[in-house]
Amino acid sequence: MTNILYLLTICLPLATILLIFAMRYVSAIQQAKARLANDGAYQQIAAKAAAAEAQTAAALSSIQAALADAGSRLSSIEKILKEVG
Repeated sequence: MTNILYLLTICLPLATILLIFAMRYVSAIQQAKARLANDGAYQQIAAKAAAAEAQTAAALSSIQAALADAGSRLSSIEKILKEVG
């Protein structure tokens, strides 16, 4: 009985240490996978933001062109009204 007890007192702490290191290793792998997935999500968000920015820039240039056209029309209307009045 003492031999079995002696082996248990040696093997159980060693097994516990090995189990702890294995759990830390698995945890590190899972964290790396989570970071990789998170980085991919950030890249997708950045791509969507760049596309949205390009669309916004195109819409802004269209609005500026329309505003310039409206300004030129308004100035021509003012000229006509000054000539008439």
